[in-house]
Amino acid sequence: MTRSNAQQGFTLLELLIVMALIAILVGIALAALNPGRQFANARNSTRYAHVTAISNAISANMAENNGVFTCAAGALPATAATMGDDTAGGQYNIGPCLVTEYMSTMPYDPSATGAHWTSEADYDTGYTISEDASDRITVSAPSAELGASISLTR
Repeated sequence: MTRSNAQQGFTLLELLIVMALIAILVGIALAALNPGRQFANARNSTRYAHVTAISNAISANMAENNGVFTCAAGALPATAATMGDDTAGGQYNIGPCLVTEYMSTMPYDPSATGAHWTSEADYDTGYTISEDASDRITVSAPSAELGASISLTR
């Protein structure tokens, strides 16, 4: 009866080579997927949807008022102003003019500092609005990421 002293298994060198290959493949996959960029693109998509929803609500208000935007806050600003409840801070208080009648809630920028919606009396959208001399209304997302310019003019 012969006995073999050879053991089966992988050598340390083989295991190190396999681990190095796996690390290289994971690095390539992470570089290709770039999760930070994917999240930024998702937030920009949310901003596009919000700007469109606000613009549609403004259009609905205008349709009901013979083509003129009507709001208790007064005429739309000629230069871009953030939509929020802090009128003393230069914000345009559009919330009460749109929420409940044209929108269920006021959308706000997903990552702008201080952007929130609690009620018509406590909000800051992080989005801006303006009306030029030709009566064209522009809603913008100034906190857009990845160099994107998100605005809608009607």
